[in-house]
Amino acid sequence: MVRIDGSQGEGGGQVLRTALALSLVTGTPFEMVNVRAGRAKPGLLRQHLTALKAAEAVGAAEVTGAELGSKQLSFHPRALTAGNYHFAVGSAGSATLVLQTVLPALLHAEGPSTLMLEGGTHNPAAPPFEFLEKSYLPLLNRMGPRVEVTLERPGFYPAGGGKFRVNIHPAKLQPLHLMERGRVLRREAVAQVAAIPFDVARRELETVAGVLKLREDQQRPEELKRAFGPGNVLRVEVESEHVTEVFTGFGERGKRAELVGEEVAAEVKRYLDAEVPVGEHLCDQLLLLLALAKGGGFRTLALDGHAHTQRETMAHFLDVKFDVREVSRDVCEVTVRG
Repeated sequence: MVRIDGSQGEGGGQVLRTALALSLVTGTPFEMVNVRAGRAKPGLLRQHLTALKAAEAVGAAEVTGAELGSKQLSFHPRALTAGNYHFAVGSAGSATLVLQTVLPALLHAEGPSTLMLEGGTHNPAAPPFEFLEKSYLPLLNRMGPRVEVTLERPGFYPAGGGKFRVNIHPAKLQPLHLMERGRVLRREAVAQVAAIPFDVARRELETVAGVLKLREDQQRPEELKRAFGPGNVLRVEVESEHVTEVFTGFGERGKRAELVGEEVAAEVKRYLDAEVPVGEHLCDQLLLLLALAKGGGFRTLALDGHAHTQRETMAHFLDVKFDVREVSRDVCEVTVRG
């Protein structure tokens, strides 16, 4: 039984999600104390409880502490099973984070699986649907498996109500090497609004276009009719020869549209100036995939707290080595060896 202190590193839900994913893959039981101790509301929130319940179903696991607010739990997987699953957060909590909890396990299952996930699809502090679709999953598919996603309805905080389908065809994960971004082929900024003034989208695009020098045909405002709103998301897609990166900002009550645009533009500019293929959010996801593949490497921005927390959590379950070489003040190379 592995024992994990949930306050380690950033002390958030990432420790729990990674532990659940690797427990399912390796069959290693664990217990966790101080769940999400580093957050303003510690313990299990609804999206974390849904992730735990999803892992319980996929792994036919014995679980204790599966209740809202719980700060301690144990998880003992018994049999990893492919199949058709439906998981609903029941709030605007991130459904994409629930997917990231069970996806690594279902990549190792004996047969294909289909997931229907409901909840938030576009949330602050969680990967939005388009990041999964255009950035993360194309790289995962390059490693052997085939995973396809279809957005049926977007859902914003605080209303939720989003829904998407995932088809998973397992295969052995092969190492991935991503040291060069290659030539930038396309840059596009998309501002989406649901049940809020369309002018918000125009102002966000005007701001981000001014910083990144985007042409008019590289800007796209959209009004979402089928979304559970109100909501607003601004994203910039940078498609290069070897990778596509997606950068996202969210409108909030009392936050100027221009500030949303400035923040996203600054993140994109940092990525482009560093000339790396992998941004900081994609880095966290690739660390786990390469650890499971027991090989590979990539060039990225300086590692943040999430990346360090990810490495610490994986060390409880996997015997892999991470070599991190600093190339410059804001660039590093990560190599994974089994």
